[in-house]
Amino acid sequence: MMIALKAATPQLPRTAAVADHVVAVDETDSTNALAAQMIGDGSLTLPDHQDGELAVAVVAADRQTAGRGRNGHKWISQPGRCSTMSYAVRIPRAIATDESVNGWLQMIAGLVTLDALNGMIEEYGAAPNQPDCLLELKWPNDVFCHGLKLGGLLSELVIPPSSGTDADADDDVVIVFGVGLNLALGACWLPTPQSTSLQLHVTGLPSFGEMRDAVAERQVEGFRERLAKFIADPKGQAESLREEMKTVCWARGRQVEAHFTDGTTLTGEAIGLNEDASLILRTQDGTDHTVRTADVGVL
Repeated sequence: MMIALKAATPQLPRTAAVADHVVAVDETDSTNALAAQMIGDGSLTLPDHQDGELAVAVVAADRQTAGRGRNGHKWISQPGRCSTMSYAVRIPRAIATDESVNGWLQMIAGLVTLDALNGMIEEYGAAPNQPDCLLELKWPNDVFCHGLKLGGLLSELVIPPSSGTDADADDDVVIVFGVGLNLALGACWLPTPQSTSLQLHVTGLPSFGEMRDAVAERQVEGFRERLAKFIADPKGQAESLREEMKTVCWARGRQVEAHFTDGTTLTGEAIGLNEDASLILRTQDGTDHTVRTADVGVL
């Protein structure tokens, strides 16, 4: 019989040292929803970006009662075992709404997450159980390890209240990046057969609290650095990100099936990403199809 774990307010000293704001609660319905609510009512503010330096706010909870994924999916987590964080960053509206480049915002979130996890593992001298144990991204929003889901990401656009005084600031929006990671779940706690946890693949990890804080600290710094570069040169960064994704895109080179929200499916080989971060799926007849919104599973 599983024992229900009690939620506790996350302790995030390292994250607080680098973030502009940290809001930590023991329990909430969704960290993304809480972040959006606080931005909307003005209780969580982000200063305008100056000299390329971006403000990053963090909303963290030990338990989510209504965690959300893409396309209405639920995100199930356990307190004291799973990291549930949202990172809010203010960016120009023109970039956030430009469909030729805004798909890369989700890819940036994934790359930031991989960097943070790998950096934490290296810092603590931990090591994968198997030499081929790589962390990868399943387009467009999952962290994978050995073909199993270790984490999920959800990005949402939030319109901040108008300041009424700064026209440039009023042309900004806030992107909230929700990141859920199974860090210390034992095999018996996994919510589905398709999910996994970092501790099942890596030995020598620190305590859950240390892991959560070390990963979040790196994510704050990663979002700040990567998004500043992207804002300065979206098209140039898009091409660099496209190259970077070739090494960590789990779907690339695999036979996959894309499931669309209208109930249709498309089967083919995932051969890479387009310039706008959409997935290229090559069907058996040699035709390349562009996939922008779908759940993609391997065959």
